[in-house]
Amino acid sequence: MSIIYVLIPLAIILVAVALGIFFWAVRSNQFDDLERQGYSILFDDDLPEEQRRKATSSESSSTKKTDSTASHNE
Repeated sequence: MSIIYVLIPLAIILVAVALGIFFWAVRSNQFDDLERQGYSILFDDDLPEEQRRKATSSESSSTKKTDSTASHNE
């Protein structure tokens, strides 16, 4: 019976902490755009123009290397 005197306040504290974290997340706009993060890996729109050019040039040079190694293997 004495364990209830420990568990009830502990449960109330845990619920209060969980509610505090939830309301903090709502106030800091964590739930505003749920789909953007899922699409962010598909598009490089968040990169500056310089990094985007570097990324596309490195991708094209890597495909050229694989094409040239494939032609050497034949």
